[in-house]
Amino acid sequence: MSKDDPFHLGIIECLPRLRGFAYLLARNHAAAEDLVQETVLRAIKHRNQFAPGTNLKSWLAIILRNRHFNDRRRDALQLSSQVVLNPVDTLHSGGQEECLELRDFARVFARLPENQRMALLLVGANGNSYEEAASTAACAVGTMKSRVSRARGFLQIALSEGPYGVATKREYERP
Repeated sequence: MSKDDPFHLGIIECLPRLRGFAYLLARNHAAAEDLVQETVLRAIKHRNQFAPGTNLKSWLAIILRNRHFNDRRRDALQLSSQVVLNPVDTLHSGGQEECLELRDFARVFARLPENQRMALLLVGANGNSYEEAASTAACAVGTMKSRVSRARGFLQIALSEGPYGVATKREYERP
C-alpha cells in the first residue's frame, strides 16, 4: 500500500470521525484509541471486501461498531465465567430496606427548618463551598457553617433513633 493509494488516504481522512465515534461508544480515551487502531487494522486486512465507490466512512464505522460490541460481549462472557458464587455473595437486598431508609431520610429532612434545609442542599447536595452557599443564601459564611452543622447534627440524631426518634425540630431551630 502506497501513501498515494486512495484507500489509504480515505482511512486517514476518516480517522477524526472514527475517534469521535469510538469515544462515544467506549467512554474512555484509551479504549477508544485501541478501538480505532483495531478498526484500521481490520479494514486494511479485509480491504478486498470493500467495494470501491461505496462509502468508506460508513464501512469503517460499521467495523468499529461491530468490534466494540463483540468486545463487550466477550468481556461479559469472560466475567460471568469467572464469577464464583459464595454463600455470602448470594445474599442481596431486594431494595426494600434502601427504600425505607430513603423514605425515613426524606421525612426527617422535611422536619428541618427551611434555612437549614437550603444550607444542606447548597453545601451537601450541590457541592458548593461555604462561601458560594453563603453568597447564594445572602448570609455570612459563619452562619452558613453553623446552619449546615446543626442540620447534619439533627439528621444524625433523628436517623440514628429511628423514624420515631425523640429529637425535635425545636432543638435545632436557631437561625
